[in-house]
Amino acid sequence: MRERARPTVDLTRRQIVHSAPVDDPAELPRFDDRVVLVTGGCRGVGRGIAQRFADAGAHIAICCRHEPDDLPDGWLFVAADIREPEQVDAVIAATTARFGALDVLVNNAGGSPPADTATASPRFTAGIIALNLTAALVCAQKANAVMQTQERGGNIVNIASVSGVRPSPSTVAYGAAKAGLLNATQTLAVELAPKVRVNAVVVGLVVTEQAHLFYGDEEGIRAVGDTVPLGRMADPTDVADVCLFLASPLARYVTGAQVLVHGGGELPSYIAAAKGTST
Repeated sequence: MRERARPTVDLTRRQIVHSAPVDDPAELPRFDDRVVLVTGGCRGVGRGIAQRFADAGAHIAICCRHEPDDLPDGWLFVAADIREPEQVDAVIAATTARFGALDVLVNNAGGSPPADTATASPRFTAGIIALNLTAALVCAQKANAVMQTQERGGNIVNIASVSGVRPSPSTVAYGAAKAGLLNATQTLAVELAPKVRVNAVVVGLVVTEQAHLFYGDEEGIRAVGDTVPLGRMADPTDVADVCLFLASPLARYVTGAQVLVHGGGELPSYIAAAKGTST
């Protein structure tokens, strides 16, 4: 077996044997001739998910508010604000018109800037919940309407966050919305079965092209990675590979599940305090 090339700068320490990525697309679950729609698929984790499904042979549709600078050949891009139900209708219609089906929906679009919990406006809170919860529910409804008509049904994968399963200081509305998305995943799994499976990926700390805005330079990213039991932060491919599993026949009896993709989580602060290293 040939040795995989190691990156020059390894921010996520993927040279560790058990953390080595799957580089050969032939080793991935196959999605040849399947149609995958990724909301917020233009950058970051969403782009990584879309690319991984493409590597596995899928037809790719992505939607974002702004067109990406580099759209791969064969991909469909639809400009949309998924907080608007009629724009979700347009995304679904464009996808099925182009590819003739919809097999997988990845509800990835979301996020939140930090805000003071005590003073955040009701309008701000409503907007965060609309993007991170309501929009995902609308997308799931619209996708399900197509999937229920297909003999092979379909799959919905919701991208949740550790912010929904632990305190989320400065992003309380985001954490609450992601917690709601986890509950919705379980309910949708019951109501949309047996034709459509619905699962959630609970994502921890991830290195994306905007990581420096949150964690600083390379040294800061490494320092944050040191707080994770697996010794590194995730990259989008780590999240994407779990999405591939959940949408594949390998997970044929998995629905309503919440898969933690957080490298073991964040070490409790009391451990550092007990060692006298807390700042």
